[in-house]
Parts: sequence; structure tokens; C-alpha cells
Amino acid sequence: MKVEHYNALMARQKLSRRRVLQGATSVGAMAAMGGIAPQAAMAGGHSDVRAEILKIPGVGMGSPTDADWQKVGELTLGPTKERVAEGEFEGVELTFMGLNNQNLHNLLFRGFLKPWEAYTGAKINWIDLAQADYNPRLQQAIATGTVDFDIIEMGAPFEGDTAGRGLLDEMPEWVKDQIEADDLVGYLQPPVGTWDGKSYRITIDGDCHTFAYRTDYFGDGAIGGTSVPRTWQEVNAVSKALVGQEDPLTGLPAHGYLDPLKGWGGFGFYFLENRAAAYAKHPDDPAWLFDPNTMKPRVNNPAWVQAIQDVFDLIEAGAYPADQINADPGVTAFSQFLAGTGSMLMWWGDVGSNARTSDGSVVGDVVGFGINPGSDRVYNSQTGAWEETYNEAPNMAYLGWGVYVTNRVSGDEMKRKAAWSAAAHLGGKDISLWMSAYPSGFQPYRNSHFQYDEWEAAGYDREFIEDYLGSNADSYNHPNAAIEPRIPGIFQYYSVAEDELAKGYAGQYGSAQETADAIAAAWENITDQIGRDSQIALYKASLGM
Repeated sequence: MKVEHYNALMARQKLSRRRVLQGATSVGAMAAMGGIAPQAAMAGGHSDVRAEILKIPGVGMGSPTDADWQKVGELTLGPTKERVAEGEFEGVELTFMGLNNQNLHNLLFRGFLKPWEAYTGAKINWIDLAQADYNPRLQQAIATGTVDFDIIEMGAPFEGDTAGRGLLDEMPEWVKDQIEADDLVGYLQPPVGTWDGKSYRITIDGDCHTFAYRTDYFGDGAIGGTSVPRTWQEVNAVSKALVGQEDPLTGLPAHGYLDPLKGWGGFGFYFLENRAAAYAKHPDDPAWLFDPNTMKPRVNNPAWVQAIQDVFDLIEAGAYPADQINADPGVTAFSQFLAGTGSMLMWWGDVGSNARTSDGSVVGDVVGFGINPGSDRVYNSQTGAWEETYNEAPNMAYLGWGVYVTNRVSGDEMKRKAAWSAAAHLGGKDISLWMSAYPSGFQPYRNSHFQYDEWEAAGYDREFIEDYLGSNADSYNHPNAAIEPRIPGIFQYYSVAEDELAKGYAGQYGSAQETADAIAAAWENITDQIGRDSQIALYKASLGM
């Protein structure tokens, strides 16, 4: 790793970054918004355990192993032991459905829960799914009434499809106490995780997309220009200008922004959303995906068409790595950006922890963070016109993963308690800090995660962690954040959009507008199938209207 490039760059100039707690808009403003005040967040009486687990294995000591996950799981069993007797669940078997992406998610859960199984006597059977297979598998179980899992790792957007159909078990009060739910950042508090006033979700993640960029591409004399792009217009211009240049770290061809051009089971649509949010999410309008009064799609309005056109232009300019048409978001983050290909990326915030703690990363010393780039103009759907004013809109993509218990256990009190105990162990306050600091598939989501000293003690340097955590906090607390709607069928909308985008990127549609119109027509059909009136009501509720 050519660390000297980074050191030289930082000595020459100070990079432009968005940081939390800067200037007069810091703690007081965030408190007024109900947001995060990072340096004031306290870990409470958990400090000894938190300090101990953050040393496993230690930042810079390589990727954690199953042995490390088991150690962390054992050290954080205290809350379980306060509520469950040893061997209390002997003979209970539970089935857990979740992801195996990048060898994270379920693989970590196995390690965390092995000490829990040994202590309680319960046994867990696992259903592992790739990201692209997740939505089809869940929708099939819902549609056919064949839910074959007791616990599920799931995002809040699916709550309309599950809780709305009565498929989940309501969270017991003792679970809320064990997981210290009041520590969640503001935007993940209820109504997220609830349906009809009942709580169902143990939050284990705080998804929003943040901007990661290579610091060695920007600065005086750098190939990407003197300053980090602030808008999507600048991102696009830099990406085109880098064609034919050499990457300063690897010596391979330089690339700008990394758009994933392959679908990912609906999850890939979030990456077009990043561009579209800056263009389409007007500060005076909470809606940006649909018209809230009619559910008419906005995905083919001029703002969304501009987002699609951006990608078309970069394809035509040859700005992407070879075979980008087959790159899904997992590729852009882990096989490209962290491995040294490309200079800019929008992704969930856990790219930040992976940059410093994953064996697959070579960019840990040359990476910076910010919120979603803005736009020089924003489209006003109310007036049907562009406004020539700067606009920012961080994308609260997916509202984070959670752990839910299904109604399969509702008639068996021992099995029900066991399922909720396992879920609560994964959603505990201390174990959550470890998952935020190390590769897990998750990013910071509790107020207590923003205590910088804890991260420094684990081995992160202060400047890096202020930048990384600041990008998350600034996104969570942004007044014009683009919020994920919790409506039935949301991933049906996203999945069909991916299908149509793939056709557009492959040249099967004649223009960005034609591609967008195909998505809009498909969305109208989905809305009619689900029921337009009910979708309008739920969409408005999700937007707080």
C-alpha cells in the first residue's frame, strides 16, 4: 500500500469534508433536532465489556474470525443471563433466515449465538441467502403461506409485507429493556419497527448511503482535481476526465464513480436513488418516489430521467471499469473500491469499518467520507419545473437491518421466549458497537456508537473516525433526508425497476426517458395489483403526512 501518497497529499492541503459538530451548528442544533451529539454520547455502565470486545482482534490485526465472533458473543451474554436460566431452553429448535453476503451477516450470527446456544440449551438451524435471492425467497414464503423460519433478519421496508399481514410476533416488554431501545438514533425510533402501534423489530443496523472517496485522487496536482466533488454534476465531470489516466495507488487504469449496473434482488435500485435524491427530493416536499395523493410514479419525471441519463453518459464515455454491466453493488464496494479500483462510491456506511479492518481492503489510509453529493439544481414536482439552487438529500436506504420473530412461535411460550432471547442477544447495546467497528454488514445506528474515544481505543485514528462517523451522523440528521417508505410491495417496485434499468443500460431502450417510462408503467401495475387506495394511505403515513 502506497501510504506515502496519502501522507504527502495531507501535508500539502486539507481536504474538504463534511463533519458533524463543526461550528455553530453542532451540539445545540443536533439536540434541537433530536439527533446525535457524538462526543456527548455515553456508553454507560457497559464500558469494561465494550473496551474488552473492541480489542478483538484489534484494528489493523486482520479480519475477525469465527473464534473472535464467539469470544464477542460470550463476553456480551450478561443481559441474557439476567433473564434466562442456564439450560432453560433445552430441547428448543429455532430456524433463522438471513444473509450470507461477503461472508458476513449470518456467519457472524452463528459465532455470536454459539455461546448463547451453549448457555440456554437451544439449537438454531440456519437458512443462508445471497442478497439477490433474499427478496424472492421472502416473497415466496409470504405469497404461499409457507413461512418456514422462526427468526428473520429483515429490513424495515418489508414490515408492510410481514407485519401488515400478521406474520410477525409482537415484541415482549422485557426485550425492549434488554436491548436498551431508547439508545437508537432518532430516525430509527418508532414508527420504524412498529405496525398498528405494536413493536416487532430489534434494530441491528442503521442503513443510509454515504459517500466514500479516495483522498489520493484529490488535492493540489492530483489527477481528480484540487477538491472533492460536492455535486453529482462534478462527480460526473471528474469521472469522464479520469478516463485514460493511471490510479496513483495501484498503477492500473484510473476510474471515477462506481455505479453498479447489475441488479441485486431489488437492492441495486438504491444506487440510482442516490443520484435521483439530489435531483428529485425537494426540501418542501417529503415525497420523491410517488405522488402521495395518487401514487402516480415520479420515477419518470425530469429529475429521475436526469439520474438515468448520468449513467448512460458515463457508459458512453467509457468511464467505468471493464464489464461493469455485470457489477452489482457487492462488486463495486468489495471487489472494486476497497480493492483499489475506482475513486468514488456511494454505499452503506460499513464500507468505512471495512476499509480499516478487512483483509480485502488496500485503501484504508487513502479514504475519506461525506454525505450524498448534492446537485446544482432540484426539480420541484409541485410546479413541474427545475429550480436553480443547490440541494442535498442523503438517501436513508433500507432503514437498516433488524431481527424479527415470526408468528410460528406465538403459541409456544418457551419457544417464543427462546426466539426473542436469541434476537435480543444479537441486538444488544455492547455487541452492536463491535459490529459497527468491525466487518459485519452493519453500520452505526445507536447514539452510543458515536463516542469517538471508544473507537480510538480499538485502534482507529481520531481523524479517520471523526470523518467516518460524521458522514453517518450528518446523513441521519439531515433536514432533507430521503426517507425509505415502509409500504407493501416496495421491493416489487425496486426489483422491476432493476429489470428495466438493466435493459436501458444494455441499449434495449432508446433513451433515459424511455427507460424511466417503462419503470413507471410497471410501478402503476404493481400499485393496481396491491390496491391504490390502501397504498396511498400507507405511503402518506410512511412520510408523516
